[in-house]
Order: sequence, then C-alpha cells, then structure tokens
Amino acid sequence: MPSTARDLTLEHFRWIGGHADVWAIFRDAKALAAVVAALVEPFRDEQITAVCGIESRGFLLGGAAAVELGVGFVPIRKGEGLFPGDKVVRQSSADYRRLRHTLRLQRSSLGPGDRVLMVDDWIETGSQAAAVRSMVEECGSTWVGCSVIVDQLTGAPKKNAFSTIRGLLTAQELPPCES
Repeated sequence: MPSTARDLTLEHFRWIGGHADVWAIFRDAKALAAVVAALVEPFRDEQITAVCGIESRGFLLGGAAAVELGVGFVPIRKGEGLFPGDKVVRQSSADYRRLRHTLRLQRSSLGPGDRVLMVDDWIETGSQAAAVRSMVEECGSTWVGCSVIVDQLTGAPKKNAFSTIRGLLTAQELPPCES
C-alpha cells in the first residue's frame, strides 16, 4: 500500500489522450494531504511568508501549501478574468505547447520582507515560473524557490535561474505514455 507522497502520486497519475493527468490526487484526501506536506517540507525552515500559485492547479496546491505553512496565499491569474486593483503583469515566454501566457499578480499582495514560495503541479520549460519570479521581485519580495509535483525542467542553466526547485518526482519516473 503506497504511503509516501511520491508513491501516492504515482498511484494516482495517469495519461489521458497523451496528456498527463494529476487531477485524481485532488480527489483523494490522503494523497492530497501527503503531496501538500511533501511540497512544503523542503522549505519549512525558510521563513516563507507567502505561497503563490498559478491558475488553476497552482491555486489548489498553493492554497493548501499556504495553510500547511500557516501563511497567506497569493494567486497568479492567467488571462483577463476579474482581478481588481493595481497589478504586476508579465507575458511568459513560450511554454511546452508554444503558448505565451499573460500572468497577473495583485501588487498589494506582496512587499519588501516577504519570502515567497511558488507551488505548482508541473515545471517543464520554466517559462511561467520565470515570469512569476520576476513579478515577485518587482514587488520587492524575495523568491525562495519553487516546489512542484513533477520536475521536468532540464539543464543546469535553467535550474540555476530559479534558485531552488524541488519536485516530488521527475518526469522520467512517470509511467510511459500509452497514447
């Protein structure tokens, strides 16, 4: 019976039509609790003051991670949905699908003295994480790192650009895609 966050992730992971699917983790309370605890564990002693997450899975994981750490959550919105107030905006470089995303952060959400952890389900190209790091730093906050379920970011230069990236597992550890 799987007990670690890594094991539970692998148990709930599946490929659907050639696309990675981690949504089943959210339906299992034990798996979700284990994954969230494992995402924040490497950062518990980093004096995190805020967790940010990118719409949509990053909202769910980031909000839960913030509660786990006892800090607030800072949403990063995509596109043009309702998001009142002054915003910091960045256009990401192309992601794995060659799409560029407009990302928005409420400027009043962060400030000097904040130490920020980004939480998401997957990192592949790092395009969105790079945009978020830039927005966090524009607010005068310190980027502490990024914690993800699956780390697919390759190459030392890319990894070095983000300080600390922690993944519960790498893409190479996933079962093969059966499309």
